[in-house]
Amino acid sequence: MGNTRHKIEGMGLTNFGHARLLYISTSKYEGDWQSIVHSHSFSELFYVVNGNGLFIAEDIEFSVTRNDMVVINPHVAHTEKSQSDSPLEYIVLGIDGLSFSFEDMACVQDGLCVETEFGMVYKYNVQSANVYAYLNIMLEEITHRESNYEAVCQNLLEVLLICMLRNDNLSVFQNRNTFINRECMQIKNYLDSNYSENITLDALAAMMHMNKYYMAHAFSRFTGLSPIHYLQQKRIQEARALLESTNYSIAEISSMLGFSSQSYFSQSFKKITGESPIQHRNEYRTKKCLYPKQMK
Repeated sequence: MGNTRHKIEGMGLTNFGHARLLYISTSKYEGDWQSIVHSHSFSELFYVVNGNGLFIAEDIEFSVTRNDMVVINPHVAHTEKSQSDSPLEYIVLGIDGLSFSFEDMACVQDGLCVETEFGMVYKYNVQSANVYAYLNIMLEEITHRESNYEAVCQNLLEVLLICMLRNDNLSVFQNRNTFINRECMQIKNYLDSNYSENITLDALAAMMHMNKYYMAHAFSRFTGLSPIHYLQQKRIQEARALLESTNYSIAEISSMLGFSSQSYFSQSFKKITGESPIQHRNEYRTKKCLYPKQMK
C-alpha cells in the first residue's frame, strides 16, 4: 500500500476578516429584461457561465464570454448587454469590506483592465474549473439554506478569493470605509427633488439596487438622519416656506408635500419645529408686520 503525506509548511498570511458575502445571484438573459446602469457601495464579482455580450463600466465597453470573471470595485457604474443569438448566463457575488487593485497596469493595453472616474474594473478568463465548482456549491448552499449555510458560503468566498489572488496582477485591500458617499448623495438628491412623492424605504432600495437595511445604515452615516427622517425634514422645510410665502390652506400644503393626512402633517410639523403649522404662519405674519424690513 502506498502512502504519501503532504506536510503544511506554515499558515498563509492572507486575512479576509473584513470581507463579507452580501449575496450571490444567478441570471440568464431571455430577452424580457434589460439591465440598467447602476453602482454599489461594495465590490462585485461577475462570472460568465455561458454566452457572449458586452460589459459597460462608466461608458467604457468590452466584450465578455464564457469563463470570464469581471471584478468591479465600489462606486463604478456598470451594466451588461447580451447578444441575442448567444444569451448571457452569469453568476454575481456582492462582497462588502474589500476592494481590488491591479498592480500590472500593462494589462490595460490588452483591454483587460479599465480605469474609470470612480474606480477600476478588471476582466480575465478563468482557466480553473474549481472556480465554477465553488460558485455552484455556494448557490446550492444558499438555495437549500441548511444549518450553517452562511458559514459555508463565507468560507467558500475566501477560497475563491485565494484562487483569484494567484493571478499575479490582482491583489485586495480592506475597505474599512464601506459606507461610500456616491450612492448616498444620489439618494439625497432624489429626495430633494421628489419629496412630494410617495417614497418608501423599499422603493429607494430597489431604485439604488441596494439592500434596504444596508442602504438605511449607510445614509444615516452619511447625513446623520435615516432616509425617511431626512425626507420628513425636507418636507417640513418646504412646508415652512409655503406657510410663509403663500395663502395655501394647511390641507392643501399637506397634500402638496405628500403627507397622508392633514393631521399627520400637523403632528410631524410640530414634532420637528415645536409649533403647529398655523402657529408658525401666524407668528411669521406678526413678525413681518412688526419688522417688515428685516423679513424681506
